[in-house]
Amino acid sequence: MAEETPATAPPELTVDVAALTELLDGRYAEVRRTVRELLPAYASVLDDAETMTRDEFRERVKDVVLEIAGTGAAGMGFPKEYGGGGDIGASIAAFESLAYGDLSVLVKVGVQFGLFGGAILQLGTQRHHDAYLEDIVSGRLLGCFAMTETGHGSNVQALGTVATYDPETASFVVTTTTPEAGKDYIGNAARHARVAVVFAQLEVAGEGHGVHALVVPLRDEDGATLPGVRIEDDGHKMGLNGVDNGRIWFDGVRVPREALLNRFADVTEDGAYVSEIESPGRRFFTMLGTLVQGRVSVGGAGLSAAKSALTIAVRYGLQRRQFETGVEEDGVEQLLLDYGLHQRRLLPRLARTYALHFAQEVLAGELHDVFSGVRTDEETRRLLESRAAGTKALATWHATDVIQECREACGGAGYLAVNRFAALKADTDVFTTFEGDNHVLLQLVGKGLLTDYASDFSDLDQLGMVRFVAGLAVDTVLERTRVHRLFEQIRDALPGGQEEWHTDSGLRDPAYHLAMYRFREEHLIGGVARRLKRGIDEGMNPGEVFSRVQDHVIAAARAHVERLVLEAFVDKVAAVPEEAGELRATLNALCDLHALSGIEADRAWFIEHGRLTIPRSKAITREVAELCRRVRPVARELVDAFDVPEELLRAPRLLGTELVGGPS
Repeated sequence: MAEETPATAPPELTVDVAALTELLDGRYAEVRRTVRELLPAYASVLDDAETMTRDEFRERVKDVVLEIAGTGAAGMGFPKEYGGGGDIGASIAAFESLAYGDLSVLVKVGVQFGLFGGAILQLGTQRHHDAYLEDIVSGRLLGCFAMTETGHGSNVQALGTVATYDPETASFVVTTTTPEAGKDYIGNAARHARVAVVFAQLEVAGEGHGVHALVVPLRDEDGATLPGVRIEDDGHKMGLNGVDNGRIWFDGVRVPREALLNRFADVTEDGAYVSEIESPGRRFFTMLGTLVQGRVSVGGAGLSAAKSALTIAVRYGLQRRQFETGVEEDGVEQLLLDYGLHQRRLLPRLARTYALHFAQEVLAGELHDVFSGVRTDEETRRLLESRAAGTKALATWHATDVIQECREACGGAGYLAVNRFAALKADTDVFTTFEGDNHVLLQLVGKGLLTDYASDFSDLDQLGMVRFVAGLAVDTVLERTRVHRLFEQIRDALPGGQEEWHTDSGLRDPAYHLAMYRFREEHLIGGVARRLKRGIDEGMNPGEVFSRVQDHVIAAARAHVERLVLEAFVDKVAAVPEEAGELRATLNALCDLHALSGIEADRAWFIEHGRLTIPRSKAITREVAELCRRVRPVARELVDAFDVPEELLRAPRLLGTELVGGPS
């Protein structure tokens, strides 16, 4: 690529912060603004987390959650007839915005309204809605979501809690069968939940029917634990200590037949098990699929935490000076963000945050359409589940990475608790494992890719998936994938066509970026299929085959989600009206920075597979550095557009005029 001269250099970027905020806020701009305006009143909770005892802070968090419930901000996804807003999309937008504040408050909101309330809404029927939802939405009835056990978290199908139907009393007997079957890490359980949605193996007339959910009372109105229920505090955690996580054991606790959340299966009074979904596997995955909102919410919350961290670090980098370099006037040290390395550390991560924001926007829109009945086909629902799993994984890993890098970019000052990073790190760390361990979620994505999300294979376990893929020709697997068709279409339209597209295309051409991401995904999927088939053909045990190929499955799944993220960003830029040229130019530069940074980070793979020459790899590195320099003048505006309330940033010295180096 020819070196740019002043005459050919692109125009300087400019940003209308209000217009960019409006674009980021999207369809639910009013909801997001309302929550952001609400949050400063609770800024003191950030201080309380450090000054109160654990018990005091738990009560403080509970009180704030109840106050937020009173505003309606927490119940937007529930039906209007029960006091909600009737809008799933609005509830996601509100939750993402709440994540700018204290994260114990956020997670307790998520437990109460997303997990506990969401389970009753999505798995229950009219009788459960009438009995519980109004009190849940108002906060009068606090509950918990008791799925995870000490012995089983990711493998929900193997839970050890059992609910046995007794036809003589028309009731279920809920029992913790072993110490490992105790419910564990359950939010709200240690102190505040009066009721639990309990996931247990359902047994009727001596026959097991898999995991189902029941409503089980835990405490009376005075907070006393009910007979047969034993609860223990999980104790102090790395973070989120305003959430009262606990363990629960059941010793023959009886609940009426109507306690079964019976949207997908029921037990008649005389003890007959009935379900419209014949396959136990498909019934199980259908049930879990209705709970996908939690994953969408956690991913969005992780991105909000990353935005808070970037806002602090970028603004610090625009005020903190170190070393005279001759760039400024004599005696004036250089701003941190004017150093190329500092730009490299923060600005590609800022670009990726924008990319994931727009991917999250697409995901939230799909969630709204599926759960509002706009789209009802099974394929769309399965694609939503896969996209939610993958986006949650990438978004929460990104949050962990961004918060750490931003902390380091603020030096010793970033280590002071008042500057927010201590809480951001501690409180978001668990995001990578709750609502699904990220690696397990990517296995779910990989299974969908290899079976093309076909309904015939929706109830396959991992070993069944291995056998299925091994029975197909590799070309057949690839032809079934969506990315195969997308890659062929865009490759043929690029300069150089089928043979030279990867060398003749412009480095800043979004079609080139998409082709590279799509090629990587297709090649990785093909590699997985070949390895699975070879292992089975050689007579290996399917479990051993999968174990050996597991890392390859994760790589393919991650490449798939990376492609979806890039496509969301490219589509968003393309949708910006021509008249908003300055905004479009800025977003286009960010999109280029995101795409090329991703190729640069994986350049060894692209070189290995013949899609990146050494000279072109070096050119991409230069291009990334140039894009960082181009974005640098608008870095402040780009983080200001996140509109994180100033009161929630804390960091008064770090962001103000009095800057300190911090502890050394």
